[in-house]
Amino acid sequence: MEGYFKETSPWYGKRVLITAGPTYEPIDPVRFIGNHSSGKMGFELARAAAGMGAEVILISGPSHEVIVNSTITCIRITTANEMLQATLEHFDTCDVCIGAAAVADYRPRQVAPQKLKKDNAHLELQLERNPDIIKTLAQRKTHQFVVGFALETERETEYALRKLQDKNLDAIVLNS
Repeated sequence: MEGYFKETSPWYGKRVLITAGPTYEPIDPVRFIGNHSSGKMGFELARAAAGMGAEVILISGPSHEVIVNSTITCIRITTANEMLQATLEHFDTCDVCIGAAAVADYRPRQVAPQKLKKDNAHLELQLERNPDIIKTLAQRKTHQFVVGFALETERETEYALRKLQDKNLDAIVLNS
């Protein structure tokens, strides 16, 4: 019976690419730059899409969330560059792309090969921008419907609408 409802769903036969969780950018072998994202939003979106009959590719940064569903392929990554590469491998064959991951905007320019010691009173890190994954994907779209997320703390609507336009997205979800 469940199969019948999936087959009549508008998502049946669609391929959905979803990013979830944070990305961690290493400072040294034990420290990183990241954020508090749990990945729950992306994992729930993956479950919902699969429940409506879609084949789902879920690319997730470090998260305690788990998937137990044969129609969801979960690819685990750590850094923004790893997430970008994984999304590029699957983007051309997807119908919908949902960028729910909380990707670190910056990464250390150099990663220390050994654990940094607390020898100095302060530590300066030089950071460089990470690629904008959802913007990169949206610029490559041919037939895909691309959805982004905007987490804002001020002027929420203004910034979300700007991201919608600047990143060439089809839709945006605003988290304030």
